[in-house]
Amino acid sequence: MPAAPREPSVFLGLLPWPERVQVARALRTETVGGLVLLIAALVALVWANTPWRGSYEALRDVHFGVAAIGLDLSVQHWTSDGLLTVFFLVAGIELKRELVAGQLRTPATAVLPMVAAVCGMVVPAAIYLATAAAGGGRADGWAVPMATDIAFALAVLAVLSTHMPTALRAFLLTLAVVDDLGAILVIALFFTSRLNPTALGGAVGGLVVFYLLQRFRVRGWWWYVPLAVVIWALMYNGGVHATVAGVAMGLILRCARDQSTGEDASPGERTEHLLRPVSAGVAVPLFALFAAGVSISVPVLGQVFTRPEPLGVVLGLVVGKAVGIFAGTYLAARYTRARLNPDLAWADVFALAVLAGIGFTVALLIGEVSFADPAYTERIKAAVLLGSLLAAGMAALLVKRRNSIYRRLWEAEHLDEDADGIPDIYQRGTGCPRRARRRR
Repeated sequence: MPAAPREPSVFLGLLPWPERVQVARALRTETVGGLVLLIAALVALVWANTPWRGSYEALRDVHFGVAAIGLDLSVQHWTSDGLLTVFFLVAGIELKRELVAGQLRTPATAVLPMVAAVCGMVVPAAIYLATAAAGGGRADGWAVPMATDIAFALAVLAVLSTHMPTALRAFLLTLAVVDDLGAILVIALFFTSRLNPTALGGAVGGLVVFYLLQRFRVRGWWWYVPLAVVIWALMYNGGVHATVAGVAMGLILRCARDQSTGEDASPGERTEHLLRPVSAGVAVPLFALFAAGVSISVPVLGQVFTRPEPLGVVLGLVVGKAVGIFAGTYLAARYTRARLNPDLAWADVFALAVLAGIGFTVALLIGEVSFADPAYTERIKAAVLLGSLLAAGMAALLVKRRNSIYRRLWEAEHLDEDADGIPDIYQRGTGCPRRARRRR
């Protein structure tokens, strides 16, 4: 008897309840952090474009630390190499959780977000390289438009007061997590110089000890915090960008609960719960405060559109991200026979792809490590800000156009008539919200 044909999976359908709880908690914190990030970026821009610009630069360039161990850094470097390590540590935990219990846990569910994320990195990089080559520019900034800033994107959605379904937001979160991993791999592989094998070997040894502590279920912050600081310092002195240490430790942390010991939360969950507010509300906004202070003038804006490097960044973020993510998602869905949630349309996926063109935090970081010349760095930062602003504006128009549909889906997702704390849709055993009655 022939086997029954395989039922196509539902793309952007209702998330499993445990995963939705985790995603909702992460999105809530990132949204609040994104609003703080927006304020910090605006403060930096205003401060850097007033007569008090000198005080901004003086504060940014203040040095402090321990010179004897190579850690006498400026305020700007402490925020990019130090505080952003917390951001990448949380990103590493997010990726580990996605691999253990999220959309990346099985090949069937991982194909779509992985293909979409990879295409959303490759196409912007290719557009940058093509633009730079056509204009006789430098190829150094090819990685700048690769990353998506989830906090900034969620802040835009919060400002718009949209009701975008959780599945769309979760897909955007997964894209951003994979983007962050890709960005840190690019930094580690392509933007390292003057390697110190001794210090780098010490960092690797520290990571091995970190793994063994996790492997043998050793608990207590007094073991991990000093070790994490040592690993970070050795990684920095080893010549590899120190944020790589954060991702590595995040991936090592155990994110599955040990049922044999009755563990109520894994080390990864506890660490993420403690550090996510610090990352979203302190680390990333402070980085933005000292990284986004670029001079915005008519000549600078003119150079963004006339010099090949900044133009490549703008086109990569605005065009490359939208085309790469949408095309990758559509082709992967066709190849895997995934069926789009009938309550949504491919226009919603395109809107999400455009929104992913907001590449603020990690794009600024890559811009700093890509160019040693401050003049190039200033133009690249201006291009990141302008490209992210254009992507946000275009996404706002596309999302608001569909918000009436999103509102009906959101209400169906959150309806809880028996007030038991679990939406009724999870108790009906359906795979996606009830079909909206109105035609799109």
